[in-house]
Amino acid sequence: MPDQPTLPARAHPIDCVIIGGGVAGLFALDAVIRSGRSALLLEAGELGSGQTCCAQGILHGGFKYTLRGLLTASAEAVARMPEAWRASLAGSAEPDLRSVRVRSPFCHLWQTRSLVSSLGMLGARAGLRTAPRTISDEERPAPLRGAPGVVARIDEQVIDPLGVVRALADRHRGSVLAVDRRNGVEFRAAKGRVDGLSLIRPDDGQLLELRPSALVLCAGAGNEAIREACGLDPAACQRRPLHMAMVRGRLPGLWGHCVDGRRTRLTITAAEDAAERTIWHLGGQLAEEGVSMAPEALLRRAREELLAVLPGLEPGLLDDVEWASYHVDRAERRTPGGLRPDDAQVLREGAVLTAWPTKLVLAPRVAELVLAALPGPEHRFDPTLVEGWPRPLVALPPWDAASRWRRL
Repeated sequence: MPDQPTLPARAHPIDCVIIGGGVAGLFALDAVIRSGRSALLLEAGELGSGQTCCAQGILHGGFKYTLRGLLTASAEAVARMPEAWRASLAGSAEPDLRSVRVRSPFCHLWQTRSLVSSLGMLGARAGLRTAPRTISDEERPAPLRGAPGVVARIDEQVIDPLGVVRALADRHRGSVLAVDRRNGVEFRAAKGRVDGLSLIRPDDGQLLELRPSALVLCAGAGNEAIREACGLDPAACQRRPLHMAMVRGRLPGLWGHCVDGRRTRLTITAAEDAAERTIWHLGGQLAEEGVSMAPEALLRRAREELLAVLPGLEPGLLDDVEWASYHVDRAERRTPGGLRPDDAQVLREGAVLTAWPTKLVLAPRVAELVLAALPGPEHRFDPTLVEGWPRPLVALPPWDAASRWRRL
């Protein structure tokens, strides 16, 4: 690293510095800037890397949290989010996300043959602003023909999460900075007090001194190390791991959930890779149980699950596809027993705010909570101070980043 230049006599004041360029950090940046506050966002890797690029993109309204027939706190918190997203995706509300691809305007819900599964489908209808609607046999997509019981459709859009990242980063290009992961940022902070940040420009080693009124941590799993660097307890964070499976080949478009009792047995979302092949991205209970499995064991289990829950699947279709898997951690605020939090979380400790969206759909909720916890606009920031500063690239989706695909 080049020798550091002499520190300036005065650090540059700024209202807010956000760490982490996933969907939560970028939504927060947009809200902060639109509120009239000055802000910068720092990203040490690629925008959207980690949880955002691995999200399946379903803007769900809480049906998964109602499988016991009850409107839980989770369902209430998430229920209004799809409407906010829909307005942004249509360009009728801020932020304007009209450039983001909507992969599907709805999801399907179906069930396996068990009685418990039937009860689960009834529970999924409880207390939702957008309730599932039973569809006729003729309306069912081909893989779901012959599925036992009802097949329903719910108007939960499925989007490209990295498209959201691109749209928001382009909107605030001058405020999104790349920093070196190892030695690009020095925090002068202790127990919620933030005296300043030293940023080292990655291309030429120049130093920029900042004095933020607030520091907002939106770095997902990286929040732990940053909190420790700021003199805060990293144990406020928890991680819940997933092992996700992917299939690519000549596959039909399919988006939805197989509901089995009180759980989502399998979630399938379709996308296209860089070579325009169809990808099935597989989550739900399969991804949670897959944490204890080796990749090949998970992929064989995934094949068995697809054959079990998609009775109308074209014979032999899964004989001519390729499979891959990857691990990702869901980073959240710690809860008793390590359970998933009911809502997006923002923990305020002095001038440091630590944010966890919990789910992709709750990213606008994070922005609301961050904005409510910030002091009012106070400092103007000179944008020429970061002119020409390197900007981070956008991450690849996991299917384009995967180095090993295999046949079973």
